[in-house]
Amino acid sequence: MAEVQQKDSGGKKKGKQKKMNIRVDFTPMVDMNMLLLTFFMLCTTMSKPQTMEISMPSNDKTLTEQERDKVAASRAITLILGSENRVYYYTGEPNYEDWTSLQETNYDDDGLRAMLLYRNQEVVSKIRELKKEKIDTKMSDEVYNERATEIKDAKSAPIVIIKATEDATYRNLVDALDEMHICSINKYAIVDLTEGDEWLVENYEKKGELTENIDRDNM
Repeated sequence: MAEVQQKDSGGKKKGKQKKMNIRVDFTPMVDMNMLLLTFFMLCTTMSKPQTMEISMPSNDKTLTEQERDKVAASRAITLILGSENRVYYYTGEPNYEDWTSLQETNYDDDGLRAMLLYRNQEVVSKIRELKKEKIDTKMSDEVYNERATEIKDAKSAPIVIIKATEDATYRNLVDALDEMHICSINKYAIVDLTEGDEWLVENYEKKGELTENIDRDNM
């Protein structure tokens, strides 16, 4: 606040202006700055960055390379994120000669999630039992997380490979990663789309026209 102080010269003289001293009090402004600093410090502390963990498939050193490839292929589910919120998938090794090996689903609960839960039903069932046990026995979060990781790392658990086309959106990728956590899938990876995958998707959308053209050319 500003204060105006007038000095009394003692006697009044005609035509002479009164002298005034102006003093500005900055105390309220200092208090306001301290409140703002405290507010921003608290907001910065409470607003922690949200991160998303991505677990990459690990190699089992107890298996030979040929056995490891065979096991991984039997557990593999490949997702191809397409345009207009479309998602395709195939299981095992890709069969680029048969476009019908590619299947289409969506991001609804009865689509991608239902398929992943079905393929991972053994792990999902054990995780539900573990959650119930955690509530009943008041299990600590550290023990729960350790046991949950062991369950999710089961050798029967699927390994999901996520591939995105150029027409897929960032939201599609986030939705696919969310389903990994919801369906208790611990091993998944984001890899580049191959030319074979692109051909498979294009042939699927054209209902096998590309394959028919190749067959005609070879006749």
